[in-house]
Amino acid sequence: MTVAVLLNDLTKSYTRGKQKVNILSAVNLTIDVGEFVAIKGPSGSGKSTLLNLMAGLDYPDAGEVVVGGECISRLSKNQLAKWRSRSVGFVFQFYNLMPTLSAEQNVELPLLLTNLSRAERKRRAQIALSVVGMEERAKHRPAELSGGQLQRVSIARAIVSDPQLLICDEPTGDLDRDAADNVLELLATLNQVQKKTIVMVTHDPKAAGYAPRQIEVDKGVLVEGAR
Repeated sequence: MTVAVLLNDLTKSYTRGKQKVNILSAVNLTIDVGEFVAIKGPSGSGKSTLLNLMAGLDYPDAGEVVVGGECISRLSKNQLAKWRSRSVGFVFQFYNLMPTLSAEQNVELPLLLTNLSRAERKRRAQIALSVVGMEERAKHRPAELSGGQLQRVSIARAIVSDPQLLICDEPTGDLDRDAADNVLELLATLNQVQKKTIVMVTHDPKAAGYAPRQIEVDKGVLVEGAR
């Protein structure tokens, strides 16, 4: 099995005033290509920090973050930004869609950083919307969509550049149960059919249950599911 994410002795802390707060302590973790992993734990446990480090949104104090065989913790900020644009798709709790753009235009946004033609960008956005079942809503703006539909558009935007890793931060936290289950079933399908590697942070035990592997973080230490 090929390794998607490898964390070696990862340590992270923040300074609040004069106090140093340890967030992660010597974390070691391996996630294989094609895995769907849920990271769970109480508030302040370090799970979101762990997700941010895997996604190249922050640097560790010590240790290594290796994604797809590349040690991203050694990249400069500019190199890291370029790496994220081609390697990671993000799904957020509150969608982060541009309200003045249509669903199709929102999905196309990550492709503006590429050299693709306008026609090719549009084609790929339409394919991504089709994958998540939102092709008939392509011309609708966010205000015209339900919460579940907004999250589906967000997922289409995350997969449009065919990233190696999908990072999902509380993707169902703002949805009712039915909409949440539909989104989670979509993520499970992306994992099973398209073999996407998915790492999801969630407070919801039912949401975590959609992931074949669950990792629990408590006080900066992995207490369950690590290997």
